[in-house]
Amino acid sequence: MAGAGRWLLLGGVRSYNVRPLRRQLGGVYLPDPANPRTPAWQLEAAYEAKLFGRYGAASGVDPARLWPAPERLREMEAAERASCPSLREMEAALDAKESEVAAQQRRREELIAARMAKMPQMIADWRREKAERKAKEREEKDRRQRLLAEARERFGHNLDHRSPQFQELMQEMEKKRRKELKLQKKQQREQVVAQRVAGETAAATSPSEKEGEVVVAVALPQVL
Repeated sequence: MAGAGRWLLLGGVRSYNVRPLRRQLGGVYLPDPANPRTPAWQLEAAYEAKLFGRYGAASGVDPARLWPAPERLREMEAAERASCPSLREMEAALDAKESEVAAQQRRREELIAARMAKMPQMIADWRREKAERKAKEREEKDRRQRLLAEARERFGHNLDHRSPQFQELMQEMEKKRRKELKLQKKQQREQVVAQRVAGETAAATSPSEKEGEVVVAVALPQVL
């Protein structure tokens, strides 16, 4: 009861004394390589550098061992040059990048200028192709109308353009058209041959006539 009353008197808080922390006052802790319980990370050079940086010569670490080997030093220098180039290298890289951007801009402007120069011809070609396409569509429509009219005249009634009879009529008309084209090409070839023969004949007769004129012109002064 006395203990409970004391606890209530203190406002419900139990009083106790905290044990003081145990601190090592015997010097710097150095890991023991021979002790198997020593962590591996405490035996690395990074830990020795940490000890030397904190305690200095009192750590017992030889600062010569903290300096990297020549091979490691060259690797570190190469990595530093790769990650942090010199000012001249940065300026050269910047100049090269600006030159490349300017060259790309110049090529782009030249390409745009070349395409703009071709634009009128491209528009003219597009209009010509469009006109040819429309003319071909009109020709195909007129041809189909003629075929339908011919089929109606031949069979006495309208035919569906998908019917076998209409397809047969189209094949017949296509053969007829090919025959007419072949005949036209033959006539054109014969006309070209006739014109060539006529030209060769005219060229063969012209020199004799000119020679006769020269003979008469030369003989006249002798008579006089």
